[in-house]
Amino acid sequence: MMARKKPPLFLARAPYRRRRLRDAARLLPILGIFLLLLPLLWTEESRLNLSAVDVIYFFGVWLLLIGLAAAFAPGLRKGEGLKEEED
Repeated sequence: MMARKKPPLFLARAPYRRRRLRDAARLLPILGIFLLLLPLLWTEESRLNLSAVDVIYFFGVWLLLIGLAAAFAPGLRKGEGLKEEED
């Protein structure tokens, strides 16, 4: 009978980075919600209209989230194998 070979204690660098990238991609919607709701904390209670600064802020956050998602996409696409998913 042959003993099963133990898996290495540490992951290889590439799968480790892919996992951290996936973790960051999962946190992206939470970051987006926080950034989009942040102006509600600094607005006055009675103010219901949007100013130009608010609109620019919302579009800026929206573009930032799109840019971050586009930056994460190539790294998430690479190396999708079943081997690293077996945890």
